[in-house]
Amino acid sequence: MENTEAQHSAAQAAEALAPEAGLIAALDPVSFLEALFQVGAGVSRNPVNSLTAFLRYSAATMAAGYTSAARWWGATLPNVIEPAPSDKRFRDCAWQENPWYSYLHQNYLLRSRLLQDLIDASDIDEATAAKARMMAGMVTDAVSPANFLFSNPVALKKAFDTGGASVARGLRNFLDDVAHNGGLPRKVDPSAFKVGENLATTPGKVVFRNELMELIQYEAQTKKTFEIPLLCSPPWINKYYIMDLAPGRSYIEWAVQHGHTVFSISYRNPDETMRAMTLDDYLLNGPIRAIEVMQSITGADQVNVVGLCLGGSLTAMMLAYLATSGDDRVRSMSLLNTLLDFSEPGMLGSFTDPRTVARLESKMQSKGFLDSRDMALTFDLLRANDLIYNYVASNWLMGQDPPAFDILAWNSDSTRMPAAMHSFYLRSCYLKNELANGEMELAGTRLRLDELTQDAYIVAAVNDHITPWKGSYKTTHLLKSDIRFVLSSSGHIAGIVNPPSPKAKHWTNEQLPPDPETWLQTATEQQGSWWEDWTTWIAERAGSKGKPPPVGGKAFPVLGNSPGRYVLEH
Repeated sequence: MENTEAQHSAAQAAEALAPEAGLIAALDPVSFLEALFQVGAGVSRNPVNSLTAFLRYSAATMAAGYTSAARWWGATLPNVIEPAPSDKRFRDCAWQENPWYSYLHQNYLLRSRLLQDLIDASDIDEATAAKARMMAGMVTDAVSPANFLFSNPVALKKAFDTGGASVARGLRNFLDDVAHNGGLPRKVDPSAFKVGENLATTPGKVVFRNELMELIQYEAQTKKTFEIPLLCSPPWINKYYIMDLAPGRSYIEWAVQHGHTVFSISYRNPDETMRAMTLDDYLLNGPIRAIEVMQSITGADQVNVVGLCLGGSLTAMMLAYLATSGDDRVRSMSLLNTLLDFSEPGMLGSFTDPRTVARLESKMQSKGFLDSRDMALTFDLLRANDLIYNYVASNWLMGQDPPAFDILAWNSDSTRMPAAMHSFYLRSCYLKNELANGEMELAGTRLRLDELTQDAYIVAAVNDHITPWKGSYKTTHLLKSDIRFVLSSSGHIAGIVNPPSPKAKHWTNEQLPPDPETWLQTATEQQGSWWEDWTTWIAERAGSKGKPPPVGGKAFPVLGNSPGRYVLEH
């Protein structure tokens, strides 16, 4: 039971991952203080709204005291306030049945609501309010009664049941994390996974390597394969094997087993020597070079491309670049949780301002790259309930070992971002939205998405707070080609690591109205993973089947086994 709950917690925590975390790593603490100052000033300017918020809090606090006291006499009254459905902290029955803990957790939730009510009452602009809400959330997350031994009934019960052994194990975990994990609780058992052994294990060979990336060709697992090969274009923050996770949960394995000759880019982990590497370099020496190698090995005139997140954005940029010269070597593209129009970037939009980007550029300038540790810590703080305090309770208070969960193991294997590339990406996409506006230039070429003719399969995830599905939906009206838009269940990562299962579902709609809500209202819910839907779609665009091509060739001999050299670099 504990392992199942740990896996569930880890899955929810994994939803917080994103390549754009660099934006958050650059947040200026002063901007948080300024946001809180503006809330205070706004509260004083709106005394009626503020008084209403305090009266609401006072009345609810009294009611919570009454409902909790009633439990002493055996009465059961509904709570005044309930945690959000995704909040796991107060699910144990002890928080409901014990009068003291019932009042404790309700009062905590009411104080948290009061802070949000005061921010709403301040009537400040939404960007500043978003920063204030984030700061308020960080503070209230930290002081939750679930984070402390003597105010957490679940931890106390376990201590009693184990004769104090859970407290001893928790202290051991705490001291180990202080010594070896920067004072933060571990999210995942570091010994449970190893790249090449139980992660990134789909059989393949490295058939090309340059200073930026390795190209892996996967061995055929069917007697016949489609004539048009498939290129996986992953993001280069975190490593490529999110697309080749554990066996049975690997998108690449799925594609290989369904008759595709699959290649995948594995990017090098940037260091200070790559500080001047630009997005032009990623375009020319990444997917474009990969396609040239694929065509040489397979003899195919065209390829299909699957791009994930930032790798999907680069895929669309590449096709726009090729379109200017009438190059049609790409037959179709599949974009997974990808933004091309950055006008609605979700939670990150509140922090994509010139000051934040300039601060990040200054930070990157000294090292030549954006440090993955900076991104990890600040992003953890923004989703502290899932990414920090969930493990404070389980690892430190209750003495449990962190779960063995493949997505979090992948997330811990993070990478850096070259300074020049990341600066251009943030300014061009987040500040200016140049790609959607037809103003972006790469390698001396103006990119226009309305010139793309390739069929497109677009996947978004309904609970994705990093790449909001409505932002992904905008792609359907940026492109003029044949488009299929599919909405997956779950969030940013689990929406992609989405193998067929009884719980998997997705939504489809043959119509593409301008408004995404209209699309959803008329969409059909389908049981099963979008992987299955994509398999049918891509098969119609992959040509006929024949003998599998060789792995590597005379011009591109095999350099070694997958997962290659670059993925192992830290």
